[in-house]
Amino acid sequence: MTLYPKLITDALATVVYPGTKKNIVDSDMVAMDNVHIDGMKVTVTLIFPRDTDPFLKSTIKAAEAAIHYHVDKNVEVTIETEFKSAPRPEVGKLLQQVKNIIAVSSGKGGVGKSTVSANLAIALARLGYKVGLLDTDIFGPSMPKMFGVEDARPSGVNKDGRQLIEPIEKYGVKLLSIGFFVNPDTATLWRGGMATSALKQLIADADWGDLDYFILDTPPGTSDIHLTLLQTLSITGAVIVSTPQKVALADARKGIDMYRNDKVNVPILGLVENMAYFTPAELPNNKYYIFGKDGAKSLAKELGVALLAQIPIVQSICESGDAGEPAATKVDSITGQAFLSLAQSVITVVNRRNSEQEPTKIVKMHS
Repeated sequence: MTLYPKLITDALATVVYPGTKKNIVDSDMVAMDNVHIDGMKVTVTLIFPRDTDPFLKSTIKAAEAAIHYHVDKNVEVTIETEFKSAPRPEVGKLLQQVKNIIAVSSGKGGVGKSTVSANLAIALARLGYKVGLLDTDIFGPSMPKMFGVEDARPSGVNKDGRQLIEPIEKYGVKLLSIGFFVNPDTATLWRGGMATSALKQLIADADWGDLDYFILDTPPGTSDIHLTLLQTLSITGAVIVSTPQKVALADARKGIDMYRNDKVNVPILGLVENMAYFTPAELPNNKYYIFGKDGAKSLAKELGVALLAQIPIVQSICESGDAGEPAATKVDSITGQAFLSLAQSVITVVNRRNSEQEPTKIVKMHS
C-alpha cells in the first residue's frame, strides 16, 4: 500500500477535539505541511493550545487509532506535539511577583471563613496594597456572589507567549473563582484529580501580576485542595477562622495542627474570632455573647498564637455579603472598622514573620 499525506489528513479529520467540538483538521491542530511519510512510517505534528491541555493524551491516542482504522493497522505512527502557548512555569517558580501568600482556613464550615477572606482582601486594598483573592473552594465557590460579579466571565490575555486568564477586578482586588466557569445552580461533581487540576490552572495560568498579598480562601476542613496548595505554593502563613463555640474551636485546633505538622510547617499568623458577639443596630454599645465569650481568644493564648480580631455579628454583615457589597467597603460601620483592624493586624504579623523566619518550603510530593 502506498501512503500519501491526504490519506493521513482525511483519517485525522475523523478525530474530534473536545475543546472546540470540531475535528482536529478544522481546528487547525494538524501541521499540514509537516506530515512525513517513509514507507509505512508516518510522523504527524499536532498543535495544542498549551502543554497542560486536559485533552492532550486522549487526542493523541484517538489520532493514532484513526490512522490505524482508516488507513492501515500496520502503519507505524509517530505523533509529535507543539504548543501555541509557552509552557507553564515549574512549581517553585510560580507567582514570582507575589510577596505574601496567606491561606485563610477554618476547621469546619459555617464559621464565616469566606466572609473574612473577602473582607480582609478588600480592607488590605483600602490600605493601599496590591491584593489578589483566589476562591479555592472548587465545590462550593462563594466569592462571585460576595463581590457581586456572578455574571462576570474572565477574559484571556496573551503574555510572554502564554495564554493567561485575566482575573476580575473589583473593590481594588483581583479575583478568580471556579464559580466564574461553572453553572452556579448546578452541583460540581468532579473527582479529586479534576478539582486539583482546575485549581492549579487558576493559580498558574492566570495573570496575577505584582501583588503584595495573595489571599487563598480555602475550603473548610482539611482536604486534597489544601494538600495541592501546600505542594504548589510557598504559603507565608495561615489565618484560622473560628466562632467562640466549643465545637468550632475543636475543629480550629485540627486546622492549626495541619499547618504545624512537621512535613508542612506553615506559620500560623493568628486566629480570627468571627461572630464574637451580637450587636443590634439600634443598640450599638450592647454586646450579646450568643455563641459563648472569648473562646478563640482562650485558644489563641493556649496555643501561643495571636488573636487577630474579634468580628461582631450585625445584621448588615450578612445583607452586605449577599448584596455583593462586603462590610469592608463601608469603613464607617462597626464591621467595616473591625475588618480594617484585622487587615492592620495581619500586616503587622506578616512583617514580623518575614523578618524572623525563613520563607516557607513547598511540601514535597511523595510518589
